[in-house]
Amino acid sequence: MATELKVGDPAPDFKATAVGGIYGGGHEVKLAELAGSTLVLYFYPENDTPGCTIQACDLRDSWRELQSKVELFGVSVDSAESHQEFVKKHGLPFPLLSDSDQKLVKAYQVWDRERMVTERTTYLIGPDQKIKAILKNVKPTEHVTQLLKALAS
Repeated sequence: MATELKVGDPAPDFKATAVGGIYGGGHEVKLAELAGSTLVLYFYPENDTPGCTIQACDLRDSWRELQSKVELFGVSVDSAESHQEFVKKHGLPFPLLSDSDQKLVKAYQVWDRERMVTERTTYLIGPDQKIKAILKNVKPTEHVTQLLKALAS
């Protein structure tokens, strides 16, 4: 098993399809392209489930405050098509990354092999592409508050 990721470690490299926000119907995104920006990767189990919808809509409702501070991406193993429907249905202003091959969830150590589901975890990655904070087992209704607190520190 890989060594557990921790604050200060380099963020695992990735390449995935982004849907929504400035990426519209789908565009490949690489970690290296985001160097120099503060990045939030929030991993969630599944589109359109109650907790995931609450979490995404809370981020949407806080978007005005967040968009000037971070590049934010939701990440799940759902398909790009499922992401398009989720973005449209809930008016999400930020992009979602499709990780249908489970490379990101495994690289970021948020794939629960026993339950075969993504753990609700957020990574805050600095402009230097090192991990600044890890918010594990986030409660959907508390996510925005925890994220803003992590951004302030």
